[in-house]
Amino acid sequence: MSEPRTITLLTADHGPVTVTCPAWCGGHADHRPDTYRADLDHKSPEHRLTHNGELLWTAFLGESPFASRPEQRAIGVYVEQGSYARTLDAASLYDLAATFEAHADQLRDLADQLHALLAGEGQ
Repeated sequence: MSEPRTITLLTADHGPVTVTCPAWCGGHADHRPDTYRADLDHKSPEHRLTHNGELLWTAFLGESPFASRPEQRAIGVYVEQGSYARTLDAASLYDLAATFEAHADQLRDLADQLHALLAGEGQ
């Protein structure tokens, strides 16, 4: 087992804050020093779910250990819908449905990973 990774992040309200990053954390390269401690979070690499090169969904594991409300501190999967909007013919609609099936497999993989993390199997 590897040593826990820690990082110290500068915050606007608490100065430097040292956090332990979970193994799935993709790092904090986008951190800004004007961030409040309650807004510090860990994010896994993004899963970009696309159709014909256009973004439909973004999904990733996330955790906000200092969130102001305890229920917001739990690890979860963040899902965001893109801006895809089209009128499709039958063939294109079948193609989109096949894309959704492939994306559903990716989302199920994320759900399995989240389940394992919550069960303490993949810290």
